[in-house]
Amino acid sequence: MKVEVTATKEELQKRLKRIEGQVRGVQKMLDEDRDCHEIVQQLSAIRSAVQGASLVFMRQYASDCLMGADKTDRASREVMIDDLLQLLGKAP
Repeated sequence: MKVEVTATKEELQKRLKRIEGQVRGVQKMLDEDRDCHEIVQQLSAIRSAVQGASLVFMRQYASDCLMGADKTDRASREVMIDDLLQLLGKAP
């Protein structure tokens, strides 16, 4: 599946850039021997941000693939549903 919707793509890119900045911040905190509590707090924020980005993507996946699945046969829809459930099982 490709992310076709520009708004979703832009939202994901924005979230991923923020996450990238958070990860760099944690790397800097480690280099500076910052307090463990602060580092754990930032790692928790990163996990939450990744989960949020995953949900945005999964929502678009469900909308694009599953809602448009009425044009496909039942077996193909079941494969798409199984794929989505497997992806959700791996989501943070």
